Amino acid sequence: MTKAASKPLDLQQIFTWLMADGVIDKANAKAAYNQAQALLKNAGIATHPLTAVAQCKLQSALAPHKPLTLDWLSEWVAGKAHLPFFRIDPLRIDFTRVADVMSATYAARFNILPVELTLTEVVVATAEPFITEWEAEIAKITRRSVKLVMANPLDIAQYTSQFFTLAKSIKGANKSGSHDLSLRNNFEQLVELGKSDKQLDANDQHIINIVDWLWQYAFEQRASDIHLEPKRELGLIRFRIDGILHQVYQVPATVMIAMTARIKLLGRMDVIERRRPQDGRIKTRTAGGQEIELRLSTLPTAFGEKLVMRIFDPDVVVKTLPELGFPPDDARRWDELTARPHGIILVTGPTGSGKTTTLYTTLKALATPEVNVCTVEDPIEMVEASFNQMQVQHGIDLSFADGVRSLMRQDPDIIMVGEIRDLETAEMAIQAALTGHLVFSTLHTNDAPSAVMRLLELGVPYYLLEATLIGIMAQRLVRTLCPDCKKPGGELNDDVWNSLTEGWPIPKPAVVYRPVGCPECRHTGYRGRTGLYELLSVSQTFSKLIKQESDIHALKQQSVADGMKPLHVAGALKIVEGMTTADEVLKVTSALT
Repeated sequence: MTKAASKPLDLQQIFTWLMADGVIDKANAKAAYNQAQALLKNAGIATHPLTAVAQCKLQSALAPHKPLTLDWLSEWVAGKAHLPFFRIDPLRIDFTRVADVMSATYAARFNILPVELTLTEVVVATAEPFITEWEAEIAKITRRSVKLVMANPLDIAQYTSQFFTLAKSIKGANKSGSHDLSLRNNFEQLVELGKSDKQLDANDQHIINIVDWLWQYAFEQRASDIHLEPKRELGLIRFRIDGILHQVYQVPATVMIAMTARIKLLGRMDVIERRRPQDGRIKTRTAGGQEIELRLSTLPTAFGEKLVMRIFDPDVVVKTLPELGFPPDDARRWDELTARPHGIILVTGPTGSGKTTTLYTTLKALATPEVNVCTVEDPIEMVEASFNQMQVQHGIDLSFADGVRSLMRQDPDIIMVGEIRDLETAEMAIQAALTGHLVFSTLHTNDAPSAVMRLLELGVPYYLLEATLIGIMAQRLVRTLCPDCKKPGGELNDDVWNSLTEGWPIPKPAVVYRPVGCPECRHTGYRGRTGLYELLSVSQTFSKLIKQESDIHALKQQSVADGMKPLHVAGALKIVEGMTTADEVLKVTSALT
């Protein structure tokens, strides 16, 4: 097949090729053709023939009988046109540069989208590989050679609208605030810029468009955090996805200042104050209408305010323990612990290890109409209607200990203390447990048995711990292999396996999986995260080992004897299940060995 035809794709040609290649048989071709033709007549559903064919939800007659998705069909047509297939990834495209190549109207007219611009070449994605009369014109205008690639027609339509609109907004905003760039020569002038009123309006329509796009794109990409980082000349936008930071885009410094001001305004923060850290929160919605909460935190840096937005997914609190990664045995033991009428249960781990998610999921399950669940947090991570939540306010001397003291007079059944940081908070939590309440809290320790040592170091009397502590759980998060592209054949040598199992009778798996990378996982090989859990149920024998000079080795040995699987063993079991890799497990557990 050559490009000489210079005509748009049509259904008849597509179905002729599908039958010629044996992808569909003649028996099914006529019905599918009629269905696709009906879809094409309704422009609101499908405007491109490949989109119409994909919506017929056909399956290939050839093994392994893959569904004929729009991506599959686009790549298949690319082969017919002798073009490379290109998956549009907005994270890798500088849309302000590529938008200079042509206008949005011109791109929509020919169903094309520029995706890369170098000194000698412009790469253009097309949904019509046999319409090429525009190539010579673009080559002449840009003074570059044109490289044609085939892309998904829906992606081209979506990103044509997004890229040109955003490029216009960023350029418009930058032009409005360009008079401020002359101030960005040294640190002293930068400080003056913070005091200056000569800045972009936070309510400028260009800035509103950019911020709205940023949020929606972060939701689409499953980001957990959005970072706006000011630098000397540019501002960096980064997303944390599955625990890893990815650079998304660079914007002019003046645009970054206005974006930060816009977000602070929506978060009811002091827009004028840029010299001290601030916290805030925003509720917004995804494109699908789902409510999302953002927690905001600003930090003054050498080049301006750094803003981090933590994204909270409301679906988190309705997940079950198995969905969080709990093995069946640990889920059963955790349920037994949380069903106790009183005592202290601790969740430990570093920042970002999923402690809050575990606690919210547990409390949501326990918060029945017959139970009064109260929390004291710093800050409130996610507003939940079934809890009574109070935030620590250091400015008015409302600490964790003061909060627990107040909650005790509110007739609670279950109390959650955001974090035990000092002796006073620990003593109040213990007092609550002694008076018949179930208390949850968090600590920052490497493993579960170490939580006992941390509390003793704070000054908590050992006999109070012995009387109130009923369970401790340490946890970590590991990235899970993408189910769409993972393949068997990963390497796992005996030394690595032995270091993970440490004498536990877990046979080395005959097959281990390795990350490959595909469009669904953004070519990382991993998609999503799961938890590793180390659950210590405090037995009578363990309690007797809690002394003023407790031996951590004795505590760890007794924990294992009582049924606790160490974190690295939990990771080894995830490898056996084919969920993750040894590298991922070692990354989060290496400090424990």
